[in-house]
Amino acid sequence: MFYRIITLYFIIISTLLCSFSLYGDTSGTVLITGANRGIGLALAERFSRAGYDVIGTARKPGRASELAELDVRVERLDVSSQASVEELVEQLGDTPIDILINNAGIKGDDTKLMDGLDVDEIARVLDVNTLGPLRVTQALFGNLRQEPHAVVANVSSMMGSMEMNTWGCCVGYRASKAALNSVTSTMAVDYGGDGLVFVALHPGYVQTDMNEGRGNVTPKDSADGLFRVITGLEAGDNGKFYDFQGKPLPW
Repeated sequence: MFYRIITLYFIIISTLLCSFSLYGDTSGTVLITGANRGIGLALAERFSRAGYDVIGTARKPGRASELAELDVRVERLDVSSQASVEELVEQLGDTPIDILINNAGIKGDDTKLMDGLDVDEIARVLDVNTLGPLRVTQALFGNLRQEPHAVVANVSSMMGSMEMNTWGCCVGYRASKAALNSVTSTMAVDYGGDGLVFVALHPGYVQTDMNEGRGNVTPKDSADGLFRVITGLEAGDNGKFYDFQGKPLPW
């Protein structure tokens, strides 16, 4: 009987421990790219309000007045420039990073293929939206590995889901986010399971400059949802694709 009680006790304790996220320590540091406006700015405000040490990046910090008003550290970063990424690494030194949110992105041209689509423009979108997160994650990998548990959250889009593509348009943007999803999945396989969790996140159709404010989700609501998803992540979420409400999405 005593053995059964002890066994039951450890089962209950293990269950309770597993129900808590290993990655939601509000004493940690979060780095958010493209934090000067829209979703990135709202995320910086939300994480800062929750007690995180926030590092927000912008291509032109001098113009990031709203970000500068928050209690955050502002750093310059152009994710399309390897030199800029290396400069950020130098500025950060050995600062541990608990959460990296690769948010910086552009929409690019939404012209259809046979309507005069500029292929060079697609290359630019891919450079920012896909290669940008790769550059940043690769460069900050050492900072992430300083923590026993760390998260890399790539802000993707449902437009990167091939299964959900039912209305076409925006070849470059779709391709860049589909490629980012593939990058996320691959990093999850290569490096997940060793204290790191990699996820792709759809922020919703957010009212930003990218869509001229036509979205149906405010930046604040998107950030609140993304905050809950990110801080609630567990090891089993590695390699998953969620929307800002925590709903799993198909690749």
